[in-house]
Order: sequence, then structure tokens, then C-alpha cells
Amino acid sequence: MVYKEYQDLKLSALGMGAMRLPVIDGDDSRIDEAAACQMVDYAMEHGINYYDTAWGYHNGNSELVMGKALAKHPRESFYLADKFPGYDLSNMDKVKEIFEKQLEKCQVSYFDFYLFHNVCEMNIDAYLDEKYGIYDYLISQKRAGRIRHLGFSAHGSYDVMKRFLEAYGKDMEFCQIQLNYLDWSFQDAKAKAELLKEYQIPVWVMEPLRGGSLASLSKEDAARLKALRPQETIPAWALRFLQSIPGVTVTLSGMSNFEQLQQNIHTFETDEPLNEEEMKALLEVADDMVKKIVLPCTSCHYCVSHCPQELDIPNLIALYNEHCFTKGGFIAPMAMSAIPEEKRPSACIGCRSCEAVCPQQIKISEAMADFAEKLGM
Repeated sequence: MVYKEYQDLKLSALGMGAMRLPVIDGDDSRIDEAAACQMVDYAMEHGINYYDTAWGYHNGNSELVMGKALAKHPRESFYLADKFPGYDLSNMDKVKEIFEKQLEKCQVSYFDFYLFHNVCEMNIDAYLDEKYGIYDYLISQKRAGRIRHLGFSAHGSYDVMKRFLEAYGKDMEFCQIQLNYLDWSFQDAKAKAELLKEYQIPVWVMEPLRGGSLASLSKEDAARLKALRPQETIPAWALRFLQSIPGVTVTLSGMSNFEQLQQNIHTFETDEPLNEEEMKALLEVADDMVKKIVLPCTSCHYCVSHCPQELDIPNLIALYNEHCFTKGGFIAPMAMSAIPEEKRPSACIGCRSCEAVCPQQIKISEAMADFAEKLGM
């Protein structure tokens, strides 16, 4: 395992994200606890010492399962990260209540790393509003030793990140951003990484495979990359890209099965950054992919818990993207025929509750209306 120096710590360059743990019968809220615990045990045995969870992951069950899985291991043998769920504005006045509950759920007395979760356009005003006392409370917990390192994650724009840093940057020790070779230009990740460098803040990476969308490529793109590195898998290219970016300390991967875990551990047994030719080829592949992307959904499922119709929005968006990519075709209509009428895009009432918590700022209600019209069902 490759390790990175961080202050007085040695962190595994690969961290285990707990947003996409194995689930039962495709139900995101029902984690396969036995499988998840086995994966954590395997990760520990193979050198991963950084684990990342959050209040909203798996409908609130991620913290519980990770707490159980890690409790079997000595507390000093791993680093645990959790986050204040400011992606939901109704949580803003509950920072103390939520923090105490998180410690309880995770079965720990302190968090090694703690983050302001998902700083973005929707919540920046609230995060900076002193009346909620979020910053003051988290700083007090850091002084008390119950937070060892304080940082933030950001899905928002460069300008939102800059505003947050201007207010709190002096106290931020790390920042977690969506960084991968597709978003290097598409979501301005390069500029965001450079901004963090200005503040001398190390980069933590989320969505290295963009919700799995970079785990496979077209035959043409895959062949182009294979010609340059015949031994490298397609997912490994995404991770090697991150090994090439200065400032990246921890790369978090939401691995949902043993095969993904084993492959990623294998990749991080060595540090093999891309050379100039390889980087050029990979970014050209990304440019071609961006042209085809309709909606940048990463299947985080935040939207699902806020939908009054209880629609499986990530699945509907995936079908919508496929339908748009192929300019019609049979796959989406076939899949839709197996979905109850009250769970189809036409059931969307346009309330936009989902959009208020979408990290990607997708106009979901418009997409659902367009999808329903395209399908005629």
C-alpha cells in the first residue's frame, strides 16, 4: 500500500468510502452487513487505514455498519472520517445533537477527520451564518480532542469554495472535492485543486471513478489506453491519473464488492503516475465523453430521501441518460415497463425538493418531465 505523509500521520493513499457498501436486493438502505464487515477486515489486512462515512449515506445506516465493522479493530489502527450534514438545511441548528449521535453510531469517542459536508451554492449562506454556531461548535470539539482534523467537502463552484475559504480557510486542514479525469475540466476540478494549493490545503478525492462511470469505456477509448499501458485496467487509469496530481493525499473509493476492493488495493500497491503522452490521451478520452454526457448524476441518493413520491431518481436518471445517448432505443422503455406507473418519471410533481439537496445541481424535475414526454408513458 502506498502511504502519504500528512502532518504527523501516515495515511493510506487509498481510503474506503462507505457511500456504496454492498446492499441487499438493491435497496440502498439495507446494507449487507456481513459483506461490508468482511470488506473492512480485508481492507485493514491489506493496509487501508482511512475510512469515510457520513450521516446520510445508505439512509443513515452507513455510520452504524462502519461503527460495527471497525469496532473489531484497535482504535489507533484506523482513521475515521465523518461529516456534518449541511447538505440538508433542516440540520443547520442541530450540530451538537447530530455530532453526539454520530459518535454514538460509529462507536468512537472522537473522529480523526471531520468535515463540513458538501459546501455548495445551496448552503453556503447557512454555513457562514453565525446564528447556527456550526463553525464555533466544531472548533470547540477540535480543541476538546473529539475532532483531530477539521476540513470540508465541496460540490459547489469555484466561487463558493473561495467564499468558504475566505471565511474559514485558516482553520481548514484538508478538503474533499470531486476529482477525476472527466471532471478535471468538466466541473472545473483543476481550478479548484489550484485554489486549495493557494491555501496550502491538501486534497482528498471523492468520486475518483465518477460513480462507476469511468470503470468502463468504449471499445475505441479502451483500446487507445491499452496500447499505452497494456497491463493497466480501465479503472486503474482513473486512479493513476490521481497519482499524477500534486496535492492529492487520500483517494476515497466507494467500493461495493470484493472485486473492486481487491483491484483498487492492487493498483495502490505502487505509485505510477502518468507520463505526458498518457495524460494527453486520457484527457482527450475525457473530452470525448463529456460531449456525450447528459446529466452528471453520481448516484449519491441524497435526492431519494427528499422525494415525496419516493421515486428512485438515480435509476431514472441513468435510464434517461441511456435513452438520450442512444437517441431512443429499446432499453429504457423495456426497463420502464417493469417499473410501477406511480414510480415512473411522469409521477414527478415538480416540487424540486430533490434539487435542493443535489450535489450536482441537476434540474431533476425538468429531466423527469422531458423523460416522460420522450417515453410517452
